[in-house]
Amino acid sequence: MREVLIGKNEVDKRLDGFLKSYFPNASMGFIYKMLRKKNITLNGKKASGTEKLHQGDKIAVFFSDETFEKFKGKSIAASGNKREFKALEKLGNIEIIYEDSNILLVNKPTGVLSQKSTNKDLSLNDWLIEYLLNKGEISEAELETYKPSICNRLDRNTSGIVICAKSLAGARVMNQMLKDRTLDKYYRTIVSGKMDKEYKLSGFLYKDEAKNKVFIKNEDPRDDRYSFIETLFKPLKYSDKDNLTLLEVKLITGKTHQIRAHLSSQHLPIIGDVKYGGKKIGGLNYQLLHCYRISFPADNQMPAGFEDLAGKEFVAKVPEIFNKFFG
Repeated sequence: MREVLIGKNEVDKRLDGFLKSYFPNASMGFIYKMLRKKNITLNGKKASGTEKLHQGDKIAVFFSDETFEKFKGKSIAASGNKREFKALEKLGNIEIIYEDSNILLVNKPTGVLSQKSTNKDLSLNDWLIEYLLNKGEISEAELETYKPSICNRLDRNTSGIVICAKSLAGARVMNQMLKDRTLDKYYRTIVSGKMDKEYKLSGFLYKDEAKNKVFIKNEDPRDDRYSFIETLFKPLKYSDKDNLTLLEVKLITGKTHQIRAHLSSQHLPIIGDVKYGGKKIGGLNYQLLHCYRISFPADNQMPAGFEDLAGKEFVAKVPEIFNKFFG
């Protein structure tokens, strides 16, 4: 018999859903059969699988070692292999802007992937897991049922604030706030051309997955592949000498490449963003785009347990290269 102790990151999960994630190689039919036969019990009692889990619950699994390993699959903890802490070493000192028991706000540097695209990649998500393992805030065993992850993804060459969820509660709350747009995100960028007043632009965006590029139409194309987008642009400074404008951008919706494509559609491409019509300038060959600050709503809009974030704003200093154009 093996026993699984439920921790804080499994709270409120259904038992059957938890068992499926714990035994990825088992079918749901097999899991329900084991529950009916009491080969899997919850707190010493027969369970149906629909029960909601609580911290401290004990799941007993009456499998042979061979059966257990067959349905559990290989894991680092089970195999005894030590995780190699490559992300902490190779991605360097990533600035932590804020941290509590549920979330972590970091300033992602240019050139770092938010999430890996191949198994060989090292990403911010890898850094997060290794950081928490190194601090002892999560164990290899806990990673088998919950993996801390990022909540807002930035392109490899877009820098700035990324929200990282340390706990399941943090992931649920942050993802919901991003979805409901109760959490405001502001970017800094430099574009070729002059924007002399504040604009709120809307349009319809379609992503071509094969080209990893998006296209925008100003009018509704009546095509389900297109999503409505809205962006607020505010000019901060203009350089007459270089014909460049420093902008603050507020994402109202948040779609892939939204800011880059929206500016390009207005003939104001981001400098360095060759994919969307920007020019290489001063040796810059990537989009100069930085998630500069985020702000949380007032008390009455914050979920229970997250009141300390109410009304707070967090800023990530812009990269030095911005000063090359607007010092």
